[in-house]
Amino acid sequence: MNPRLALSRSQIISFRRRACCLDERLPAGEQSLRKAAWAGLQDSVPRAALLSIHARVHETGANDWEHPSLVQLWGPRFNDYVVAARDLAVFSLGRLPDDAARRARAHDTAERLYAFLQGQKMPFGQAGRGMGVAPNSLRYAAATGRVLLRWDGSRQPLVWTTPPSEMEPAAARLELARRYLQVFGPGTPASFARWAGIGLPSANAVWRSLAGALTAVRTPAGDAWILTEDEAAFRAKTGPSGGVRLLPSGDAFFLAWGANREILVPDARRQAELWTTRVWPGALLVAGEIAGVWRRAGALVSIDPWRRLAAKERAAVEAEAARLPLPGIQRDLDVQWNEASDPV
Repeated sequence: MNPRLALSRSQIISFRRRACCLDERLPAGEQSLRKAAWAGLQDSVPRAALLSIHARVHETGANDWEHPSLVQLWGPRFNDYVVAARDLAVFSLGRLPDDAARRARAHDTAERLYAFLQGQKMPFGQAGRGMGVAPNSLRYAAATGRVLLRWDGSRQPLVWTTPPSEMEPAAARLELARRYLQVFGPGTPASFARWAGIGLPSANAVWRSLAGALTAVRTPAGDAWILTEDEAAFRAKTGPSGGVRLLPSGDAFFLAWGANREILVPDARRQAELWTTRVWPGALLVAGEIAGVWRRAGALVSIDPWRRLAAKERAAVEAEAARLPLPGIQRDLDVQWNEASDPV
């Protein structure tokens, strides 16, 4: 057996930053939107997906989260996600349960919703009550790829149905696992299962299918795997970081659990500040590292840095906050600095 490739924290951070398109913003356009949403854009906190796009794509506008090339669905772990329309099957069928009873329930719910809506769009609460079921149960149909939604953050999401995909669920799950490793790698079957919201036996089966395309690695968080095709990217020299980004709650760059959090944020106290037991704040990215957390209330952006920022860094953070493409905000944003904010 070949020895595991040893990867350092800096190699993993650099790879993940590049994979998340955070070193340099992409040019505006449909292709860049798809690349930004390669592992999905979590949108459970209203307009988080938009801010994730802004962190990756130049000239992001306030309505780009509903660009014609993008769709919303209940994605991994039934969170609200924005994904490329052409990748809908990956993020839906890729999570279809292997268990026959649960799979039948998903398809049955989708069929009943299709028959009830008859081509209409309807608030999901109204649809559920009209069908005589708990509205939240409609989420089970999302894994069939036949249910889309639109949630603007202030009202119940509208739901409607779409024709089924011709992609096989097994192929969709294989691609979903590849996307996971391409953006969140290194990974394990357990970490993939948790992210995707599928059972560990299903994740183990995917890993067996990918066996010939995987390279075993040793990381500060333990043994894991990467796609063999990505080995050169992990070994690549670290280039210039992407400067400053205000990443929203649930952004793919810091969407992590367990020991993987120690790689992104080695300090346990700081981990508790970022990955709270309630709604996560946003992450402040400075010079390629998470350097604090931030929150927004209306036109006020509150920033808690974890170290003293140089005057140039602080000015860059304020400039980034001013560029946030927030819908409904008709005035300049105010920035409030907390604690270690004195310039040096």
